[in-house]
Amino acid sequence: MEETPSADTVRDDDGEQEQDDIPGGRTAAGQDDASDDAAPGTGDTPGKEDVLPTVATLHWYDHAEAAATARFTAVARRLPALVGQALRLAWRAGPADTVTTVALNLMSGVFTALGLLATTGVLDALLAAGPTPERVRAALPSLLLVGGAAILRSLLSAAAGWAQARLTPRVQQRAEVELYEVTSRIDLASYDDSEFYEALMRAEGPGASAAQQVVSATIDIVTGVTSFAAAAIAITTLHPVLLPLLLVTALPEAWAAIRVARSRYVMMVQTVGPRYHSVILGDLLSNRRYAADLRSYTLQGLLLAQYRRVADVYRDAQLRLARKNVATRLAGDAGSGLAGGLVYLVLALLLAAAWLPLAVAGTAVLAIRTSRAALSQLVHAVNECYEQGLYLTDYTTFLATARTHLPPPATTDVSGGFAAITVENVSFTYPGADEPALRDVSLTLPAGQIMALVGENGSGKSTLAKLLAHLYTPGSGRIRWDGVDLANADAQAVRSRVAVIAQDHAHWPMTARANVVLGDEDDPARLDRAAVSAGTDEVVASLPHGWETMLDRRFKDSHELSGGQWQRVAVSRGFYRDAPLIICDEPSSNLDARAEHTLFEAIRRHMRGRTVVLITHRLANIRDADVIHVLEHGRITASGTHDELMAREGAYRELYLLQAAAYETTPEAAEEDVRSSLA
Repeated sequence: MEETPSADTVRDDDGEQEQDDIPGGRTAAGQDDASDDAAPGTGDTPGKEDVLPTVATLHWYDHAEAAATARFTAVARRLPALVGQALRLAWRAGPADTVTTVALNLMSGVFTALGLLATTGVLDALLAAGPTPERVRAALPSLLLVGGAAILRSLLSAAAGWAQARLTPRVQQRAEVELYEVTSRIDLASYDDSEFYEALMRAEGPGASAAQQVVSATIDIVTGVTSFAAAAIAITTLHPVLLPLLLVTALPEAWAAIRVARSRYVMMVQTVGPRYHSVILGDLLSNRRYAADLRSYTLQGLLLAQYRRVADVYRDAQLRLARKNVATRLAGDAGSGLAGGLVYLVLALLLAAAWLPLAVAGTAVLAIRTSRAALSQLVHAVNECYEQGLYLTDYTTFLATARTHLPPPATTDVSGGFAAITVENVSFTYPGADEPALRDVSLTLPAGQIMALVGENGSGKSTLAKLLAHLYTPGSGRIRWDGVDLANADAQAVRSRVAVIAQDHAHWPMTARANVVLGDEDDPARLDRAAVSAGTDEVVASLPHGWETMLDRRFKDSHELSGGQWQRVAVSRGFYRDAPLIICDEPSSNLDARAEHTLFEAIRRHMRGRTVVLITHRLANIRDADVIHVLEHGRITASGTHDELMAREGAYRELYLLQAAAYETTPEAAEEDVRSSLA
């Protein structure tokens, strides 16, 4: 089953490092899943009632506790930097929309203040002595000003919303493009660094998605501050003593809004484990990948029972949160009511003492209401900006780190072909590994030769192949094409001259044609030759739409290939690419005996005159190689042709005889057969 991505690293059968989604590790906010809020059956010891182990942290919630427990002073100190960061990102995504959004929100605040000030004129005229018609006529200019300000404020707010709606998707796209521009070019070894991979997971998920949320929250902060400032300026203009009253009425509601937001975050932190367990269990119950086993082993009852338990934990947490938030809001409303009563009492005293005109008191009431709404928006935006800003920092920090993993600028060119490839004292160690995968390896591969790499799992064969393909850079030593050190060459130019046929090839969610051609020029004649050579033509003939069939079940009218059929497609890719160097790493791993024989015959025909690096555990397929290098523990321990290596004791002879023995009655008979063939 799929667990949340973690930074754990495992090795494949050839000793190469791969990232695997391994459950375990720390839980959100350093809490244990087996807390009071954890679901029954989600502890560390799986059993009949515990089909899932403890789940590692969801990267989306890594900073939830920091946001939930941060003091106001910490938020206030960090807020200016976050706002600046968000505005710079917005500027890169859409400078015109950024300026428009901020400017329109500021102008909207100006008209809010003008409307409040004009209200005083309306009330002054209406409350003055004299006949009512005359008072109404006297109030008309101020009424028109209030109406005009309201209309303009609404139009400006709508225009600002439109500009913001245009800006936010551009910010998200910009953040994702900047990330993928880097991740698609970094050194492959970076993915084997557990800390780097962890940082990538945080940046790609919550980090990139936080970009537009931080920008939206920043704009909301600007809007809230502008509206609150407009009310404050208007009320201070009317009478300085009214400003403290405005703050008094705002404090209880601000306190309640902060408490509610923090309670929400705390609940989210405490229920990370149960919620993610419910996601996994829901996937197990509905995903096609598990549908057959679910029915074969009658797991419906067990999984549904556990799903109900973990869902109950989240439901109960939500109910507790709802009760707590209702109490908090009631307290906030009560505080606001008391503060409002105090304000009205003070206003009454000011009116009684003739220190405040009645019209000004009426305007003050409207300003207080405006400020309370603005403050509620502001508090929510600050909380959102602070939390999402933590994730955005993960994103920007990763980009800065990842750029140091990019290949250095090329200082030399590689030619279209080569006369020889030389490997000079190359060693390589995977990030975090204690022992080198390759140790002081040297060899020469003349153009046009077939070189085979042989060895047990973990001997370093695939690592050496990836170094030859310039997917990895040697830790020490050099790899040269006709004397040109590949470390100084353009990585893309080198890789475009190499075709790699790997056992762990990608199943691209594309058409059959695109899966073979990939980014190369679409040449139908070349495609047909590659397909016939690899046997892919038979696969394509069975597809409902031929070459235009989608090879991914997630798309309509698609088709799913078997492992062997995918292997043929992968071989066709290598055949289609007109590259001087072809690397075949276990190209027949998913093929049956007949298909494997056909494949290697095709390799011999198609690659005649080309330079080939061939890795396979079936040694009978490499007897015709020009040279065979035997690797043990990252070192080349023997080299020669098949006959030369069989003529002396060593790992190659031993492995060959072990395989041959499987087809003979006794190992002695197998060895005798080999001796006869050599004679």
